[in-house]
Parts: sequence; structure tokens; C-alpha cells
Amino acid sequence: MTGRLYGDLAGWWPAISPPSEYAEEAALYVETIRSAATAPVHRVLKLGSGGGNNASHMKHAFAMTLVEPADGMRELSRALNPECEHLPGDMRTVRLGRLFDAVFVHDAVMYMTAEEDLRAALATVAAHLAPGGVALVAPDATTETFSETTEHGGGEDANGRRARYLEWRLPPEPGETSFETHYALLLREPDGTVRSAHDVHREGLFGRETWLGLFREVGIAARSSRPGPSRAASTTPLSRPASPRRPVSATRLDEKAFRI
Repeated sequence: MTGRLYGDLAGWWPAISPPSEYAEEAALYVETIRSAATAPVHRVLKLGSGGGNNASHMKHAFAMTLVEPADGMRELSRALNPECEHLPGDMRTVRLGRLFDAVFVHDAVMYMTAEEDLRAALATVAAHLAPGGVALVAPDATTETFSETTEHGGGEDANGRRARYLEWRLPPEPGETSFETHYALLLREPDGTVRSAHDVHREGLFGRETWLGLFREVGIAARSSRPGPSRAASTTPLSRPASPRRPVSATRLDEKAFRI
């Protein structure tokens, strides 16, 4: 499902993608959830919470429960967000036995590379929504919005380690519902030692109608929206600018409200 960024390179995540860069994006998600809700939102479940960068800002608005399968990422988030509840779990199968005012799935949903996996993840969203609750699902792209891109970025962590990355998102093969994203990384220790690493992630890509159909199957009425640009990595002149996220906020068809 995922590569070295969730394994032996997880400890470098705060330098590769510093939490401070997520403030504007997180504020957008908070506003999207609140504007779609029909009642005050207090308890939010985030599936695929990664290193907790968005949660580090969203926790000031909501009580966050964070579910992440990768141990290294979950421990990073626990250190960054000690106020939040952290649980292991796969978004396709986890069942917490409780309901939340909102459920948020960020770009981790891109690791659903088959329709059955995506449907299972959306069923998990539906299973945890309280009556009147709202869901927000924010994939990086749909089939309609995807294009090959090259981006770069990086930063420094609290220990003085520095990182720079080049991200290359390749188009899928004809008829495929997945594509590869390659990361070339330069990692600099405080003593000046620099090493390189290459990581590859396989991600899913589905059309808008597939998304809408799967939401209907799990009992959620959805509509799509396109907010302003999210946290922006620098983009090379040879590629188009990074696409805005396409959040999906939703309510169940029976009792809850939703947009895709």
C-alpha cells in the first residue's frame, strides 16, 4: 500500500513536511466541516491520520480521534498531538463501536487502489457518523482532475534535521485505476551528513461518477466541491500547478447531510 515514508523514513516526516505548513489547509477543512453541519461539531474522527499535521491545527476546533495503521506515523502524531486519542486501524475495516459528529478522510484515501477498497473505506465513514453528522473526504485527484505533476519542498525539524524532496506523479496505464508517485529525497543530519532515498507509492484513481455511486451504496448522498488551493508545495515550471483538494462532505441518506 505505502512505501518507506511510512516505515524506515517515518522519523523524517516532520522535516519533509513540517506541521506549520498545514495551518491554512486545516483551517479550510474546519470551515468546510462546520459549514456543512446542521448542528455543532465537537467530536471528529480522522481516518488515515498519518503524522498528525492537519490534526495539530484542527485539534483547536474539535476533539480529534486519530486512526492510523503505520506505527511510526502514529507515534509521531502522538508526540505532536498528545491531547488527541490515537488508535491503530485500517480505514477499510476499523470499527470503533461509537459515533462522531464528523468523519474526515484526507489524502490517505488515495491508497485505496481498487473499487472494493474504496467502498470499504466509505462504509467505515458511514458506520461512524452520528445522526446529523458530516463527513469530509479529500482525495488528491479524481480521473477528471488528474494530470502528471512534479513538485518539490521540504523543511527542518525540531532536532535540526533538514530534508528536501522531489515528487513525481506519473499517469496511470490505460484502463488502470492506480498510478505511481515517486519521491526522491535528500536527508541532512545536523552534523552535515547527507543521504538520499527513493520511495514509491501506488495510489488509486477513480472517476467522479464512481465516487458518487460508491457513496450511494454505503448510504451517503454526496456532492463535489472545489475549495481554494490547499497547502502548496513548490511546483516546477515544467508542470502545472498543484490541483486543489476536492473535499467530499456528506450526510447519510437516512439521517445525515453530505456534499462531494
